Amino acid sequence: MAAVKAGIGTFRYLSEIQHWGGELAAGATVRLAVLAVALLSGCEHKAPPPAPPPPKVSVVTVQAQAVPITTELPGRVTGYRTADVRPQVNGVILKRLFVEGGDVKAGQQLYQIDPAPYQASYDSAVAAAASARALADRYKPLAEANAVSKQDYDNAVASHLQAQAAVETAHINLIYTRVLSPITGRIGRSLITEGALVTANQATVLATVQQLDPVYVDVTQPSTTLLRLEREATAGLLKQNEAGKAQVQVRLEDGTEYAHPGTLEFSEVTVDQGTGSVTLRALVPNPERVLLPGMFVREVIQEGVREGAVLAPQQGVSHDPKGHPSALVVAADNTVESRTLKTDRAIGDQWLVTSGLKAGDRVIVEGTQFAKPGAKVVPEEYRPPDEKTAETGAPAGQAPAK
Repeated sequence: MAAVKAGIGTFRYLSEIQHWGGELAAGATVRLAVLAVALLSGCEHKAPPPAPPPPKVSVVTVQAQAVPITTELPGRVTGYRTADVRPQVNGVILKRLFVEGGDVKAGQQLYQIDPAPYQASYDSAVAAAASARALADRYKPLAEANAVSKQDYDNAVASHLQAQAAVETAHINLIYTRVLSPITGRIGRSLITEGALVTANQATVLATVQQLDPVYVDVTQPSTTLLRLEREATAGLLKQNEAGKAQVQVRLEDGTEYAHPGTLEFSEVTVDQGTGSVTLRALVPNPERVLLPGMFVREVIQEGVREGAVLAPQQGVSHDPKGHPSALVVAADNTVESRTLKTDRAIGDQWLVTSGLKAGDRVIVEGTQFAKPGAKVVPEEYRPPDEKTAETGAPAGQAPAK
């Protein structure tokens, strides 16, 4: 009010000057009067601005529901049996008798090694055996008549037995010139061509045969995963087949479901002492030969159904630098609360919450930047963009046409 008093005093002082002196012009007096009124109006009390309305937020009301629990593990396909084909005798390859990439049966001939030298060795061994047998037969009556010593007869018999062994060895080598498939399966490309010289027990394989029905799917996981699955299998929580084995489903690399379920084979598990990881092995039928060794797949293990589970949308759950999850929840009086959560796993685009939320809680999923713990908000149920598009007839984020 000091400014008001100063203005009034000034006005009175100027009026006295006009009255006493009569020298001020009437226009100047009016201007001074207007200035005094402006000073008086400037000192009027101004009302404070109104408080902003509470911000609007989108919420999702969580519900208790029955949730099927699955574990999805990445893995690789390996052949049920794998056999490297190598020569067992020396020689030159004369023929290749299979189609690369085709199916072969156990005992089917794959290569032919030149048998000529081994046939000659066999014939020579047969002749030597016949000569040794004749000598032993001739010495037998002479030894009985003491015409020859018993030692000479025993030597003749031993020579005959050695000749028979040589025949068997020559016959085996002759058979080995026919390189056979050790197992039934699919054979890969040939690493040796006709005319190549091969040696017995060489490091280079001629070809590889793999049995593809069934196949193994191997996944590497921490030992804690193995222990959990074993406990769940003992408790009967894992989905099992008619034989009582834990059943698994295979998802191909392009995301499609494989038609034939497999079984989890705990007996094929080995523990890596360095990393503490284990290899979980599943046995999967492969009649159409869709699964090939080395293929990347995902193994889905059914772990039963959890009743009364609470799922929270992932967009409404944040994590601190230490990885602890939390969420903003709208209470009954529309105030914001911060909740610390415990989550088990991700199921689709949601978190399976084991602690921190209950059925009926409203989790903020949009507008979290305006919601502060303890502040009032105006909650509205979240609607996916496709629902908004269906109502407005315009793409999400675009205003409808007028």
